[in-house]
Amino acid sequence: MKLVFMGSPDFSVPVLDALLEAGHEVLCVYCQPPRPAGRGKKDRPTPVHARAEALGLPVRHPKSLKGAEAQAELAALGAEIAVVVAYGLILPQAVLDAPMHGCLNIHASLLPRWRGAAPIHRAIMAGDAETGVCIMRMEAGLDTGPVLLREALTIGDEETTGELHDRLSALGSRLIVEALDRLPSLTPEQQPEDGVTYAAKIDKAEARVDWTRTAGEVGALIRGLSPFPGAWCEMNGERVKLLGARLTEGRGEPGTLIGPLTVACGQGAVEITRAQREGKRAMDADEFLRGTTMPDRLD
Repeated sequence: MKLVFMGSPDFSVPVLDALLEAGHEVLCVYCQPPRPAGRGKKDRPTPVHARAEALGLPVRHPKSLKGAEAQAELAALGAEIAVVVAYGLILPQAVLDAPMHGCLNIHASLLPRWRGAAPIHRAIMAGDAETGVCIMRMEAGLDTGPVLLREALTIGDEETTGELHDRLSALGSRLIVEALDRLPSLTPEQQPEDGVTYAAKIDKAEARVDWTRTAGEVGALIRGLSPFPGAWCEMNGERVKLLGARLTEGRGEPGTLIGPLTVACGQGAVEITRAQREGKRAMDADEFLRGTTMPDRLD
């Protein structure tokens, strides 16, 4: 099919590759504009922008699609369909209506659970046993459109957002190709009104670990915020990111180290499996311990 692709971050790159490998013609790639990044604060293109240019595809990165000119430019492409995955801009109705078969969105949750900006983080942080991908026909509401295809994945006991992100990206890549192949025969299913939850954007204020919470809650926070922005605590007066955790047995005053990297919580304990000191790279527990003088507790 002749399509427009709309996406910006790393999550979207494998999807673009899969569409091309399946033989679809990508008329144009839309992504977020380059933004200052790195030490020099030079404008850096999004991962999708960089990949599209490497593939020789035309790229557009408007700051908004609300204007008549931007909408006319998109409509003039004559796309049969648009594939949208983590694009980052709200699509006005004129854009949703422009492609012949509308716009399909790849959403990384089992809708209607976790509509919104951070479904992968929120699923892990909430302790969900499973998540998945939905291929949804887009409408004006926030992730409210009917679902064409869905597939679930079990979330591993020690899986981080970074690890689950990659698995869901691969699943989304496969499902969108299947959806396009089967489009005429797929029956859209309206989302139920029961079970709606919203995956609010991650606020860095959420990232500090509260050891008085249960081990399950602490472990879910650490895994859900890994690798970014990273849950953190203070150790010897220094902020340390905690990037991996598993539940373990043990008890003690919340925050007390009851093992080399095992911390007592309000109920139960967690073993830190990966951590990062300020100005250092992330390390697995054994390596982290070799270069660190451990205190009696973490704050």
